[in-house]
Amino acid sequence: MDVMTCTIDREWRVVMSREWDVLGPFPIHAREQHFLSPAFPLDLSKNIDLTRTYPSAYADGGYVSWSKANSDEHGNLKVSHPNIRWEQLRATEGWAALQHHNVLRTYLTVYPPNSKQGSAEADPRLRVECLQGAYFSILPDDETTWATHVPEWHMGNVYALERAPVQFVSLPMSPCRDKTTRYQVVLGGSYEIRLFGDPRSYNSEHPILSINFTISIDTLPSLGTSPHLVTPVSHAPAHDVIPDFIYGRPFSSTLGIGLRNVDFCRNTKSISGWWTVVSAVIPPCAGLVLSLCNLSTTIRLAPTQTHILTLEFQPGPGVIPIDITELPVDITISPFHAESACGDVDEQRIFRVNVPIRHIPMWTSVSYTAIRATYNLGFSNPTIFLVLPPRYPNKEGEGGLKEPILALHGAGVDIINQTFWADSLPRQDRAWVIIPSGRTSWGLDWHGPADAFAAVTALHDVLCRGFVDWNYPRDTKLIVVGHSNGGQGAWYIASRWPDKVKAVVAAAGYIKSQAYVPWTMSRFAHFIDPALRAVLETSLLPDDNDLFLSNLAHTPVLAIHGGMDDNVPSWHTREAVSVLREWNPDADVTYHEEPGQPHWWFEVLNNARVQAFLDRVCCSSYDAPKTKCRKFTLTVAVPAESGPMGGWRVHALEVPGRLGRLEVCENDEGGVNVKASNISVVSFDLSKASVHKLVINSQNIPHASMEARTIWLEQDTNRNSTGWKVVDSYVKNFQQPYGRAQAILSADGIIDIVIPSLHHSSELSAALRITHNLRTYHLLDARIVSAHEAENGLVCGGNMVVIGCADSLLVKDLLRRSQSEWSHEGGAWVLKDKKFSTPTSGWSA
Repeated sequence: MDVMTCTIDREWRVVMSREWDVLGPFPIHAREQHFLSPAFPLDLSKNIDLTRTYPSAYADGGYVSWSKANSDEHGNLKVSHPNIRWEQLRATEGWAALQHHNVLRTYLTVYPPNSKQGSAEADPRLRVECLQGAYFSILPDDETTWATHVPEWHMGNVYALERAPVQFVSLPMSPCRDKTTRYQVVLGGSYEIRLFGDPRSYNSEHPILSINFTISIDTLPSLGTSPHLVTPVSHAPAHDVIPDFIYGRPFSSTLGIGLRNVDFCRNTKSISGWWTVVSAVIPPCAGLVLSLCNLSTTIRLAPTQTHILTLEFQPGPGVIPIDITELPVDITISPFHAESACGDVDEQRIFRVNVPIRHIPMWTSVSYTAIRATYNLGFSNPTIFLVLPPRYPNKEGEGGLKEPILALHGAGVDIINQTFWADSLPRQDRAWVIIPSGRTSWGLDWHGPADAFAAVTALHDVLCRGFVDWNYPRDTKLIVVGHSNGGQGAWYIASRWPDKVKAVVAAAGYIKSQAYVPWTMSRFAHFIDPALRAVLETSLLPDDNDLFLSNLAHTPVLAIHGGMDDNVPSWHTREAVSVLREWNPDADVTYHEEPGQPHWWFEVLNNARVQAFLDRVCCSSYDAPKTKCRKFTLTVAVPAESGPMGGWRVHALEVPGRLGRLEVCENDEGGVNVKASNISVVSFDLSKASVHKLVINSQNIPHASMEARTIWLEQDTNRNSTGWKVVDSYVKNFQQPYGRAQAILSADGIIDIVIPSLHHSSELSAALRITHNLRTYHLLDARIVSAHEAENGLVCGGNMVVIGCADSLLVKDLLRRSQSEWSHEGGAWVLKDKKFSTPTSGWSA
């Protein structure tokens, strides 16, 4: 049998078989693998039977059997099923028929050191990289133990994100010290159109799943050599967030240094392997006129956790010479003990990180370099973005700076290491081009403006400190442009925040995910109650761009698509433009389809047509033509994720989860007639228009109530009233506290993950896997705390994820304060006298 071997200087070795058993394909809809068992259709409490067949609608005869695939010496594995009649399937179901799931199995063998070791020596752990695989688990080789073994699933780097930390994975059982020990690897692999594309694009008649899976041993030095690792916390440079230097000074002040805890937890009955970052300084001996200020609270790293240390530059009177290309930073760490946050001074360690810096020249009207800028998003999330400077500054008599252009990249585009996106954007005479990172190269589909808008504000603050002649107003409007996923993001952001956006250029964007790859082949749809399925579909409502195009009916739009796009079909943009014209036949919307062009071409946004559009809408005197009766419709799904239109803003819905619509009709005499559907609280900024008469749902609102700057109205909840009433004031920035659980990813506060204790446990394992996924997919940090710490106020008041702890005072207090109908009694969760005590029983409620 061919094997892939990895040997390192330490004495433990691991050998992984190159031969994989493959079971599939099974129909699923896009991203449905996250709702299924990664081992579907296997039951991993039972033995794997390689002679058994399994039902699959894709196969002739309706059943599939096990097959074989082989990886190369670098762990590259390609899985395909040429025996499936894919062309016949896609002839009726399109791309949806290419989506499929596979389960794969192979073996790895762990070899002990040649020298004798005692049983007290810590077990080795695995370093695993899983690119474009969905989930994996390491299982004991003895399948008779599976009945009581609970698999520990780890999420793979399914999008091959460039900054994903290597995963440290514990073995499910201790390896033998005097002979080899074999384990099984089970891997869930799903073919996603968004990941792998149409097989025709790589000249294949069938879809090919490409995965890279590698394993090596990660061990610690012998106890006889050192009681601790030499560097229990190491520098993780892929997670650094570093601004460029101009004139020898940092362009922006935020600095992020990636750190990873690589220590071992030797004793599973004690708290060990946790480290606290005490301080970070630029040593005086470096002779640099620059210092650092710690922004965040004390950082504690759990075993294997990756975290960014957030710092702020404090420039001195001088400058950093251009020949200095690294900044030394001395970081002091201390082991964490249960009785104190930091260990004794004699336990502290100092290690040095050399932060690379890039000096770039000051831009001119004829030359420039895309500038790397940074800011702190929320509590402690250093974030990087790029900017293209305008040719000319803001000087009187020469025309002021125009609205910034917010340029949203497509899926898989790393704006730092891939320069083509910044290079393809047209530099402007008097407008900044701001290129947000979207946190990751996938941009979170740009569903949520936090990162995009925060970059605009961050640049304004930077320019205030050192480039005042180049600044724009803090509350500036924006022109949003984007391509592919960024084109979809341009539709999304502009239609959710219409008063913030002056114009839109959307290229090759899809209208919504369900239309991009339909859910035709969904598995769970065959089993779930339609009413419960509606809950999932309703959760996607805020993402359906077509439902919110009423909000762009009075915004200039240039929509672009390649006529031969094999990635996002051209009909998506055509349909968006069609829907927009349904809302306003006179809408200022232009659709241009470039014949013969594919999904991407370099001039897609850098051409005379786009520049003419930008010049027109950037003209300071330009505004949408006004008629005697201005009529518009504001559509809202989640008030907290939506902005105002024409000064009107929805703050609360009558029935959360359903669309709310506000139809506004204004006339030249200052009369405003409003029709509100599924809306309970709304406000209007009186500075946007002179209102002499206001009628909402046929009810006159007294003129005297309109003396304030903002008028607030809410539905009268009095049983005898069906009308609206004016409210003197609301809490500033009030928004209805309803929305999707994913809102936790956009909140300002750090995420606290609460577990029963900090000792090694299944809860700690789950918490570490969550922190890994947050850092991989969202570049977010989280803090792991014990229930005792949370009860004593260690958490910062942000969002909290609680694992276990059902009987803790913390959970009881949370249930009491939230007036929840849930309770925990006798080891079971209870809702309205119904107990949920068995696994998965909550899903069938």
